Amino acid sequence: MSPFSVRPAPRAFTLVELLVVLAIIGLLLALLLPAVQAARESARRMACGNNLHQIGIALHGFHEVHGHFPQGGVEMRTIRGPDGRLLYPHGRQLAWSAFILPYLEQTGLYKQIHFQKAFDSPENAAAAAQIVAVYLCPSVVRPSPVVQGRGACDYGGIYGERITGPNEPPKGTMLYERPIAIRDITDGTARTLLVSEDSGFKDGQWINGLNVFDQAFAINQAPAFENDIRSKHPRGANGLLADASVRFLHEEMDLKILAAICTRAGGEPVGEY
Repeated sequence: MSPFSVRPAPRAFTLVELLVVLAIIGLLLALLLPAVQAARESARRMACGNNLHQIGIALHGFHEVHGHFPQGGVEMRTIRGPDGRLLYPHGRQLAWSAFILPYLEQTGLYKQIHFQKAFDSPENAAAAAQIVAVYLCPSVVRPSPVVQGRGACDYGGIYGERITGPNEPPKGTMLYERPIAIRDITDGTARTLLVSEDSGFKDGQWINGLNVFDQAFAINQAPAFENDIRSKHPRGANGLLADASVRFLHEEMDLKILAAICTRAGGEPVGEY
């Protein structure tokens, strides 16, 4: 080749070609992002289900030692007697989720609680403020895991149901002032809820007995002031059955079946869900 030969300059991208490439990359990202988000949510939902499974194992550990599951709440300030007066206006209002802490490898925290004092007493302030990771659903985005100075809880005990009629006497498995044993669950442990998601409820604190509820609405449909089965998962919520198994409860499930699995001894037929 002659030293005086002129080599052709390398061809550069035109502006149009660059814009086309950027448009293709943007399109690919738009297609991939929902899939990535869905995969992340699927992982979070599985982690939430694992939380409930651990809670189920802890509840059965409690049952093995005491012969029954813990009471849903002790000395609840909202309970009225036959004459209409509050039975425990200054009650301790301690939750089931505080009593099973030793079975969740939280014995140290359990020992810090003054069980003869109220959940919101000064003596229990330091213990109540601690975070128990297994009580937090990873899909819930919150500014702080502390609610009103106490560790949050995204799971509530099942007190019964108000879908088919009044919950009087209470039909569920987590009752106030009364422990329920497996022998009391005549509907079958695989067909009866113990605990379910109640994500983001304003009084959802693991030490506070208000994390118990009777189901009144379709899943994820309750107004904000009601505690009910609700989650941040698309199309449903996780529920813990009395045999310690976990099921994803779809929003579209038949309300009669939802009501049936919220009772321990109703004798209702439960089909596929």
